[in-house]
Amino acid sequence: MNPAIQRMFERYSRDTVEENVAALREILQQLALLGLWRSKFFERAAFYGGSALRILYGLDRYSEDLSFSLLEPERDFSLGRYGSALKRELAGFGFEVSFEPTDKSQESPIESAFIKTNTLKQMVLIEADRRLLRGFHSEQKLKIRLEVDVDPPGGFETEVKPILQPVPFAVRVYSLPDLFAAKMHALLCRRWRNRVKGRDWYDFVWYVANYPRLHLSHLEQRMRQSSDYTSEGPLGPDLFREMLREAVENLNIDRAREEVLPFVLDRRSVEIWSADFFHSLIDKVEFV
Repeated sequence: MNPAIQRMFERYSRDTVEENVAALREILQQLALLGLWRSKFFERAAFYGGSALRILYGLDRYSEDLSFSLLEPERDFSLGRYGSALKRELAGFGFEVSFEPTDKSQESPIESAFIKTNTLKQMVLIEADRRLLRGFHSEQKLKIRLEVDVDPPGGFETEVKPILQPVPFAVRVYSLPDLFAAKMHALLCRRWRNRVKGRDWYDFVWYVANYPRLHLSHLEQRMRQSSDYTSEGPLGPDLFREMLREAVENLNIDRAREEVLPFVLDRRSVEIWSADFFHSLIDKVEFV
């Protein structure tokens, strides 16, 4: 194993199959960020979403995807131009991956692609306990989805944050109040039919506990762009709180807890979840 990668793995508990896969995925995510940085991607885009919180701010749950937003709308943007650089970067640290852009079946402002690799082969490469490898099919794939919003709403700020492993580099990321706004847009407006995204609620709790300041005007711009807020007047704190209270009342808490459990580091952290618990957090949100 590459010595820099070995040092990265030493930060993780790797006693189970799930812990090994989670560690592998997160390190591949960081290598992908390094490849994008070398390709000057962050001169035109910013990192956001759960993986940004996890990698840059210590969110205590794992995240599957890498989400980005262009700094300015660019409808003809293509992730495909970065595929070779990403494959080359990961290969330089010993990982063989494929890069597969996604064909859009319908008009969408989201450009996406997958990094894919053979899970069993990489688990051998990272020297996972061989007793843990028996459950893997020889063709099982580990996938990381990359998504870029090519038509972002305005009104957000970014900053540059360093990442020190496997080598020092830096990524552009949404400011924390704007990250919170993007998360609240997902929580209030995500359309999953009958599926509940417990990760959104987990992240809401994390924000309130750690960085409770929400950029409300950016949330409004996101909601206007998605046609979830159409009133002539601005979105104010009272109306936001009313929307959030309604979302709590409509939340299936058992399903939310079940959805997030595979990603959390401490299963006890969601035992307290209840409507009363979430309602108690709403007034703790601050606004900028």
